Amino acid sequence: MPHRVVDAVRSRRAFAALSRSRSRGRSGPVWVVRADVPADAPEASGDPVRIAYAVGRPVGGAVARNRLRRRMRAIVGQLDREGGVRPGLYLVGASPAATSASPAVLRRHLTGALDGAR
Repeated sequence: MPHRVVDAVRSRRAFAALSRSRSRGRSGPVWVVRADVPADAPEASGDPVRIAYAVGRPVGGAVARNRLRRRMRAIVGQLDREGGVRPGLYLVGASPAATSASPAVLRRHLTGALDGAR
């Protein structure tokens, strides 16, 4: 499978599509909302995987939230290279328990949440 660039969700239309989506998955402290890319959105060209991360203040201070976001971004990149992420828009979030999860456990939860959001 050719390597795609996993990019950020940026457009208002894309966030609106995510808010309307009923395709949701959850595994442990990780949750995912998935939506198809709207045809009129700027993200519609190619076979895009666009992801936004929602890591709120209950997770911890800015350092903890950014660290968790980086960890999840790295795992999603690995999963995409392995063919485990289908094209679409994703909103990925986590509860405070995710900060103490080992890399293997966090990967398992992210994989389960992504699978559940199909």
